Amino acid sequence: MSLTTTTTSHLPLLERAARVGEEIAQHAERHDRDATFVVEAYDALRREGLLAAAVPVELGGAGASIAEVTAMQQELGRHCGSTALASAMHQHVTAFTAWRHRRGLPGAEATLRRVADDGIVLVSTGGADFTHPRGQAVRVDGGYRVSGTKAFASQGPVGTAMSTMFPFEDPERGTRVLNMSVPLSEPGVRLVDNWDTLGMRGAGSGNIVVDDVFVPDERVLADRPHGTIDPPLQVILSIAMPIISGAYLGIARSAVDAATIAAAGSQDPITQRQIGLMRHRVQVAQWALDGALEVIAEVPEPSEERMMAALTAKREVALAAVEVCDLAMEVAGGSAFRKGSVIERAYRDVRAASFHPLTPEQTLRRSGQLAVGVPTDL
Repeated sequence: MSLTTTTTSHLPLLERAARVGEEIAQHAERHDRDATFVVEAYDALRREGLLAAAVPVELGGAGASIAEVTAMQQELGRHCGSTALASAMHQHVTAFTAWRHRRGLPGAEATLRRVADDGIVLVSTGGADFTHPRGQAVRVDGGYRVSGTKAFASQGPVGTAMSTMFPFEDPERGTRVLNMSVPLSEPGVRLVDNWDTLGMRGAGSGNIVVDDVFVPDERVLADRPHGTIDPPLQVILSIAMPIISGAYLGIARSAVDAATIAAAGSQDPITQRQIGLMRHRVQVAQWALDGALEVIAEVPEPSEERMMAALTAKREVALAAVEVCDLAMEVAGGSAFRKGSVIERAYRDVRAASFHPLTPEQTLRRSGQLAVGVPTDL
């Protein structure tokens, strides 16, 4: 029986996310303080069927759209940023696998059924690898042997399989990028407990070391050009960036809510303006995200336009989240400076938004390159 078939599976996704949010909020401060993984959150996400949100209904999931998953991650972000960001990595890999399934691509259905039936967690290394992945792949009979260290591998402690990539030196075509799935249970795969950071401290995003692991040909999902955002990567970014942005916008909303409560009844005109500015920035960022989701739709085909819509919205959310948390700290005053404050944690967590590719400045440059008609590069 599918793990999504629970006593609460009839509830809307946002309602289920809110239920999870109330639960994970109780653990958020402790995991942030100790830099420990938000393991209770994954128990709750699995129980509520949310890990299978993007799995098509016919395969046992909720069949959620990219917009619905984005809204779900935003709700989680209001309660625990680490949970929202870490699980966003699973969600966008699952959503892309659903996109592959709708096109009849090999391996997609089996993976999606395991997400729905077994509650497996999919780990992505694309944020650090992107167009220039770390490590190497060597061709052998029946597949490849791969080695390398993967950084920022969120939710590694509960991961089942890693959606990753390695460079391969093809004697005829030059350097290629091979996208592949690597089970974390494989001999030669090792998690490194080195996640000790400014923010997102409960995301479990430590390194994963891959040492001479065999990957059969059937687990190689793509053979792409090196150093280029090619059509498959355009699709991945179009799906992933709204979902990730939703997590950060939820965190920003938590800071606005906390600052508004702290300033309740204030007659100070500066405080009133700051509250208004926070609400303004969050609303505009929400409109940017909603607008991008309309352009992206369900990503029927690769598109530079869809990708840039996603990246533009991500840039707006990243900048707004930082500005909002700065303002929230000013409004709430000294109490927000103390460890354990929702604002203090949000202030640190949102700093991570700029590190997801493309960075805000890279986004502007690529937009400009497209506008003036020169080749894009990274």
